[in-house]
Amino acid sequence: MDQALTTRNYDGTFSHWQGGRVEMLRIIHRVQDGTVSERLASLDGSGREFIRTGANLTCYLPDRRTVLVEQRPAEESLVSFPTVNDQTASFYDIREVGHTRLNHRDTHIIAVSPKDEYRYGYRLWVDESTAMPLKSQLVDAHGQVIEQIVFASLTLSSRIPDTAFRPEISTEGFRWLHNDAAPHLQPGAAALAWSVTSLPPGFRMTVRSAQVLPGSAGAVDHLVFTDGFASVSVFVERQPAPSGQPQVPESATVGSSSAFSTVVDGHKITAVGEVPPATVRYIAGQLKAQGAAPAGR
Repeated sequence: MDQALTTRNYDGTFSHWQGGRVEMLRIIHRVQDGTVSERLASLDGSGREFIRTGANLTCYLPDRRTVLVEQRPAEESLVSFPTVNDQTASFYDIREVGHTRLNHRDTHIIAVSPKDEYRYGYRLWVDESTAMPLKSQLVDAHGQVIEQIVFASLTLSSRIPDTAFRPEISTEGFRWLHNDAAPHLQPGAAALAWSVTSLPPGFRMTVRSAQVLPGSAGAVDHLVFTDGFASVSVFVERQPAPSGQPQVPESATVGSSSAFSTVVDGHKITAVGEVPPATVRYIAGQLKAQGAAPAGR
């Protein structure tokens, strides 16, 4: 399945169910001369499109009349299917639980069950002939479905033209925002070296970058922790929190995503991920500032 998702050319439409809401989307994926191109387009009211070429991602947001351009890991797909590897198998029980027919295709049903409380589980319907995942469910500790992706159509092609990766919407009059890898720092917003004293078993840091998020007061440090399946993004505001601001931790759960905000060493920290609430609380609580570094580094 991993190899099929990363090396094949495909064009498909799928439904994404989360939190009682269903959205239809189209995904186009191509590998050409070692470069991955993807286009994810909403087929419903918002008209949003996301186009990725390697590490370059352009987000077209017509409902906000905005285009956001940013960098992201080149191996990170626009559709969040899990990645299975030897390390993943150490923290999940992965086994085949049945066979069925889906979209006129023979499929293997794979259950991916976590061995602790820090991650959700998956159920995967994998096409027998192509190894492509035709259906994916994210499930909680009680087996209840909290997010689901189901392909309505899926075509594998030997060649996909460049025109397939052009947006369908006109961007005339849109505002363009660029999330630079090294944003300009405001006075008093020097970078700090952040580390974690411990992590849930199997999690590791895979991304450390600086960003300027739309609507934020200044630059933030962005850290990503993953175990191969689950991932948590942590945003640390470089501008110190006002001294009079209450330092009361806040939690929220929206669909499959959990969020937790707190203040550590005077800086607001927000952890977000498709993981149980205990995981974002744990990771945010383990961050420590190691001291100031020269600005811009």
